[in-house]
Amino acid sequence: MKIYSSDHAKLNEVEEKPFKLERDIQLLFEDNLKQIMGLTLVRSEFTIKNKRIDTLAYDTQTNAFIIIEYKRDKNISVVDQGFTYLSLMLENKADFIIEYNEQLKKNLQRNDVDWTQTRVAFVSTSFTENQILATNFKDIAIELWEVKRYQNNTVVINQLKKSSSAESIKPLTQKNKELKKITDEIVVFTEEDHLENIDEAIVELYEKYKNAILNLVDGIEIKPQKYYIAFKKNSNIVEIAIYKKALKIWINAKYGQINDSKKLARDVSKIGHRGYGDYELNIENDNDLEYVMSLIKQLL
Repeated sequence: MKIYSSDHAKLNEVEEKPFKLERDIQLLFEDNLKQIMGLTLVRSEFTIKNKRIDTLAYDTQTNAFIIIEYKRDKNISVVDQGFTYLSLMLENKADFIIEYNEQLKKNLQRNDVDWTQTRVAFVSTSFTENQILATNFKDIAIELWEVKRYQNNTVVINQLKKSSSAESIKPLTQKNKELKKITDEIVVFTEEDHLENIDEAIVELYEKYKNAILNLVDGIEIKPQKYYIAFKKNSNIVEIAIYKKALKIWINAKYGQINDSKKLARDVSKIGHRGYGDYELNIENDNDLEYVMSLIKQLL
């Protein structure tokens, strides 16, 4: 992708300023991990069982550990290396929890972690076509992130998306005992998982709210999780859980931060609930769609 600066009506191409070292990319991500990926840094250069992990991070919204590796070498197999790290984590869960508690001075318990949401992210200035194709499975717990730096101090970061026709990786892993163990424990959820066996009317209602949210502002991403579908812009803005006869929407704000003049949202700040915000809406139709969007838009 070319980057241009605008001088009135004239466009001037901005030259790329390549990273000299993998370490430069690592420092950029670790110093801005919350902003880029919505993650908490646990430790840089974490070694376990003679394996060195570039960055160990934690996702507080999925309660899962994330391993991040930085690559300038285009000849590596990201799938083989990714499964190696996933296996390493699943076989040494206690070590990761101890590291988290020691580094962050917390008291995380084994049952606090959702190991099914574990994943590995590779970061590089570019990936080969083979690397992209090898990870193009809807349920593979491996992410690819491209980063480029330019002469005017602009940095462009892009997570490569799976194609809409991506298939499941599980048929390819069933004959390999070690790989099967990983894909059986780690679950990558899709919209289809949440919409399965749901009445057509509720599916249609979800699609209306989904499209309305995506149209609020550019750059909102859909991230299906275990209990809901998240809509993110750096961090979660809204979570939608799909039930048989209704949708449940959580707006990710502390109670009192949003002006809800109609009092449609329930305060769940002191009640256990799936989403991360204090505002919960039970949606059975699209009568208040525009009003709900006005509540969400207050966060943008």
